[in-house]
Amino acid sequence: MSGRVPNSLKFPENAVVDLSSNRFHDPFPHFSSNLSSLYLRDNLFSGPIPRDVGKTMLWLTNFDVSWNSLNGTIPLSIGKITGLASLVLSNNHLSGEIPLIWNDKPDLYIVDMENNSLSGEIPSSMGILNSLMFLILSGNKLSGEIPSSLQNCKDMDSFDLGDNRLSGNLPSWIGEMQSLLILRLRSNLFDGNIPSQMCILSHLHILDLAHNNLSESVPFCLGNLSGMATEISNERYEGQLSVVMKGRELIYQNTLYLVNSIDLSDNNISGKLSEIRNLSRLGTLNLSRNHLTGNIPEDVGSLSQLETLDLSRNQLSGLIPPNMVSMTSLNHLNLSYNRLSGKIPTSNQFQTFNDPSIYRNNLALCGEPLAMKCPGDDGATTDSSGVDNEDHDDEHEDAFEMKWFYMSMMSRT
Repeated sequence: MSGRVPNSLKFPENAVVDLSSNRFHDPFPHFSSNLSSLYLRDNLFSGPIPRDVGKTMLWLTNFDVSWNSLNGTIPLSIGKITGLASLVLSNNHLSGEIPLIWNDKPDLYIVDMENNSLSGEIPSSMGILNSLMFLILSGNKLSGEIPSSLQNCKDMDSFDLGDNRLSGNLPSWIGEMQSLLILRLRSNLFDGNIPSQMCILSHLHILDLAHNNLSESVPFCLGNLSGMATEISNERYEGQLSVVMKGRELIYQNTLYLVNSIDLSDNNISGKLSEIRNLSRLGTLNLSRNHLTGNIPEDVGSLSQLETLDLSRNQLSGLIPPNMVSMTSLNHLNLSYNRLSGKIPTSNQFQTFNDPSIYRNNLALCGEPLAMKCPGDDGATTDSSGVDNEDHDDEHEDAFEMKWFYMSMMSRT
């Protein structure tokens, strides 16, 4: 359906009006005050939300105007809707600061304002929302630190502040949110370490701290995230979430409960990788673009449901663990720009990884799909300098690679 929504429409008391997924356009409809729910999601409404919306529809419990082209600021009158349970304003062009409208909202459990142009700080008064389960403010221009008052929202399921300009340390009190399923703080300006208290989030199954300035080491207790080893009911989810998997950003909604992901990429994290064998349902592990050292843990091969593994652009050394060939679900692998050595595994799943770029710039790796052959491989011929005769164009670089390879082999004997 398309066109304008007539203001003359009358509805019975406590009516639920759902006009979602149509082509209705301006002006924003003014309905009577007896509605209990208004869903205008995915239409063509533009312009501001009426300033008196909270006065004309005082008894609303659910208000969803997402996926339109609404602009202007969020009306202060929404603060007068005391029975509000869900407020969904996402994917519009709203601007200005998040208003102080959070008093007397004992039932409000969804606040979704993602993908707008909201600025300023997150109001500390949001910490009084004791029923809050979904706080989704990603994709805005919010700044400042995460207000400590939010630690009062202990029933939070989804805490998504990604893609903003937030700064400061990650608060340790996040570990007290024992119901947390999704923690997404990616693409901000957070610094400091990853608090070890996050390891006690026993229901967490999406941890996304990518693209920040986090430093120090990966918490050794990361393998204690038991939520990555259990199946989560899909009844606990609202909305959608973007997750970087298989090298690209994917949008999950109805199947979000199937996603188990850890993304700490593009930070300044150093040290060795901790054991993660207990994360048996983990589907994505992205630790790329950090300063990790040491070997790839042998227990990575026990992650039978892992589909994406990206350890590229670190300083990892040693062999590729042979038991990784048993990872039959693995379909996206990137180990490039490290210091790995030895022969690339060739059996089982590794037969499908025929793109040499995923092993690029590991000076001591050899075997297919790389051009550099390993000692003993059929057709491997080298001259007196240790250079593979098939690659004369890269003679000096290959000579260095072979020297590194033999030195690494000798150190293991």
